[in-house]
Amino acid sequence: MFDKLSSVQARYDELSARLGTAELQSDPTEYKKAAKTLAELEPLVDKFREYKGVERDIAGAQELAAGADTDMRELAEEELKSLTSRRELLLQELKMLLIPKDPNDEKNVILEIRAGTGGDEAALFAADLFRMYTRYAERQRWKLDVMSTSESGAGGLKEAIVSIEGKGVYSRLKYESGVHRVQRVPATEASGRIHTSTATVAVLPEAEDVDIQIQEKDLRIDTFCSSGPGGQSVNTTYSAVRLTHLPTGLVVSQQDEKSQIKNRAKAMKVLRARLYEIEMQKQQDAIAKERRGQVGSGDHSEKIRTYNFPQSRITDHRIGFTTHRLHDVLDGDIVEILDQVNSFYNAEKLKEATEVEPDEAAPTKH
Repeated sequence: MFDKLSSVQARYDELSARLGTAELQSDPTEYKKAAKTLAELEPLVDKFREYKGVERDIAGAQELAAGADTDMRELAEEELKSLTSRRELLLQELKMLLIPKDPNDEKNVILEIRAGTGGDEAALFAADLFRMYTRYAERQRWKLDVMSTSESGAGGLKEAIVSIEGKGVYSRLKYESGVHRVQRVPATEASGRIHTSTATVAVLPEAEDVDIQIQEKDLRIDTFCSSGPGGQSVNTTYSAVRLTHLPTGLVVSQQDEKSQIKNRAKAMKVLRARLYEIEMQKQQDAIAKERRGQVGSGDHSEKIRTYNFPQSRITDHRIGFTTHRLHDVLDGDIVEILDQVNSFYNAEKLKEATEVEPDEAAPTKH
């Protein structure tokens, strides 16, 4: 890790020196690029310099603590305790700064929940997950917009799509994507046999126009009468919208609003997020080919967590974490699980960030 930090500082010092040269100042594009890189490296370099200063202070205090003067030794020992605590804190801060930033972390999200295998039980579980995430979002004071839902006959949900807006939404929820499994005894099961059902969760960072540009020629837009509850006007006007993205075959339907314009806007929001996710996946696949295997890819087909009702137990299979607070979690108290999962993946990223190959060039972005 310290080799990496020294490399970053060397890169920073080199860029600082270059910014003052006539050659770079005569090229506005290169100057702007170098200044941007310098600004990105500065917090890490400042913290590393502070850490090295504390290390020097510790060395000085240790020298005094080894001296013959009793009073000075006691003062030095007290100083050492304070400096050692400060060093540990700085070390943790340095580790966090070394973790590569995810450009999507501050984005809002489109949360999609769908019943998987298990019939009515799967739909009931999808409804449980919907409640869990919406309760958590409310506790975070995030803004929720239920874009569409499809209910099952037993009071469950076949599908729910929700827009969530707030500070750092994607950074908190991004590792929730995948297959969630439930084990419980259905109310209709007379013999008490445990059934296993699944639901899938997709957390998509909301994409802006600058992230994903959709050409009109690539869209087929169909309008139709809405079905289901919503009053006479919903069911008798062509307010529902179906968008088909011709290059990918993606289809998004929206009918919750009475206005065709509003339904189209919501459908475009979901379509843009799904296309953005496809692009992100392509990039991640390309990176993964060059990287050794990792625990837990986060792929949507991967079983990430099991909710066992008879034992009131939740196990996250990616990180080996288990809690017996099942009912609190399903009521929206998911902070502990999210913290554990985020810590695990941050540690994995830190390992990658601090691995230095012999001929590796100094990093330019952190």
